[in-house]
Amino acid sequence: MGMKASGRAGPAGPGAGAPVPAHRPPAEGQGRGAMSAARRWVCAEVARSRSSFFWAMRLLPAERRDAMFAVYAFCRTVDDVADGAASREAKLSELAAWRAEVAALYRGKPGRSATLALAGPVARYGLRAEDFLAVIAGMEMDAAGRMVAPGLGELGLYCGRAASAVGRLAAPVFGLPAAAGRALARPLGRALQLTNVLRDLREDAARGRLYLPGEILARSGIAAREPAEVLAHPRIPRACAEVAAMAERRFAAARALLAQCPRGPARPALMMCRVYETLLARLERRGFTPERIDTPVRLGPAEKALIALGASLGWTPQTM
Repeated sequence: MGMKASGRAGPAGPGAGAPVPAHRPPAEGQGRGAMSAARRWVCAEVARSRSSFFWAMRLLPAERRDAMFAVYAFCRTVDDVADGAASREAKLSELAAWRAEVAALYRGKPGRSATLALAGPVARYGLRAEDFLAVIAGMEMDAAGRMVAPGLGELGLYCGRAASAVGRLAAPVFGLPAAAGRALARPLGRALQLTNVLRDLREDAARGRLYLPGEILARSGIAAREPAEVLAHPRIPRACAEVAAMAERRFAAARALLAQCPRGPARPALMMCRVYETLLARLERRGFTPERIDTPVRLGPAEKALIALGASLGWTPQTM
């Protein structure tokens, strides 16, 4: 639960704009041909992404897998808007258009492939408009340039929108009880997003972003805030170690909640948890010195599949 996505095109965050009506089925004009084309588009988006979540999604029953693919493709699409080369104004305008598209989805009139593919899952699993809007709000924070040494509160808000909201969408698709799924989404989403922060330091810096919190930089003795300058600072390992400890605490909280969930529906979330805990351990072992921070740490497809299989069968492969 938690895909690197990111928000802000208006003053109020996840619920900005007019209220979104209760979901209604798509209008008749959006028939089988359009729906089939939307599903093909979703499959192509998931294949293109090479996501760490692929194995967790792939092992779901067909109907739930297709729903999760549709959720992922939506998140990926709005994330691509925030990460694209367009101007700040163009990005925020496009994200505002996605807000309107979510409203159209819940009126039963989706107009884009992403929302056409979501029409069935929204009705079947009771997915909430406010969670889709929260994901967009996270992307708006990136597009608006807010994520440069944010405060801890701002980073928490971002993680809640960019990752935990995705978890709240995923939980009912997985089949988790509503209360348990929403409780799990908070720590697990944050753990995954903080791991992404540490994995993508250089990539984010190239986009002018630095997700390491300003308070942690200050405690580490780093006065700089320009991303490349921060990553070149000799005390950057201290700051990254504190963020890694934050992620570890949230992984521990997520594992405790997962232990209380029904085993079958919890498996996809457990797979994600184990894949990302392995990634975090590798990052910590590599280290965060300026000399090593550019050394990529990735898990290959076969290793992710092994971790997913282990989670599915209830054992932990020795991959860390």
